Amino acid sequence: MMNQANHIAIIMDGNGRWAKLQDKKRVKGHEAGAKVVKEITKYCSNNKEIQRLTLYAFSTENWKRPRLEVEFLMKLLEKYLKDELPSYLENNVKFEAIGDIRAFSKSLQKTIKNVEEKTAHCDGLIQSLALNYGSQDEILRAVNSLKECDENITLEMINNALDCKRDVDLLIRTGGDKRLSNFLLWQSAYAELFFIDTLWPDFTCKNLEKIIQKFKKVERRFGGLK
Repeated sequence: MMNQANHIAIIMDGNGRWAKLQDKKRVKGHEAGAKVVKEITKYCSNNKEIQRLTLYAFSTENWKRPRLEVEFLMKLLEKYLKDELPSYLENNVKFEAIGDIRAFSKSLQKTIKNVEEKTAHCDGLIQSLALNYGSQDEILRAVNSLKECDENITLEMINNALDCKRDVDLLIRTGGDKRLSNFLLWQSAYAELFFIDTLWPDFTCKNLEKIIQKFKKVERRFGGLK
């Protein structure tokens, strides 16, 4: 039986380098990357095997970037969510955010919550954006939420306290680097990892399809023998 790519997670790396190669400002790379997010989400929504798509959009470490770039990313995110709401509804996509969004402006928080509420009834693909997300921060918040517990903490209890409660089947990183960068560390314990050199703005549905086909043939043993 072939593997099922039920939960795909993607580290969308390479926007800035793509812009530099095009002799453009970094923000143009982020704009191009946002268009790819739309295309990949639509592709996944039409693939009944894929239940969840989690995208690393803004990490807890991204605040270290230049102020103007961070401000642009916040505006781009808010615009993306507002513009994409009709598309989410049309394609039966449920939107969810993971991460600590309390650091965002009240306006952006309101937009995130609004899109979550408006798409809550959708029962097709779940598109999850990791926003002000870091896996270590997620695990720390989960553990802190359980510290008043009188019983021994179990793996299941920690898992249920996380922002993302679903194990990752297939994790992809674009841009050539081979690291997880504090993304879904708990959920990716037995994920299959694929690293490709393609920069995110150049990533296509065909690229994703090829990776999925390779993933289907991987022997997944989960620490056991087959």
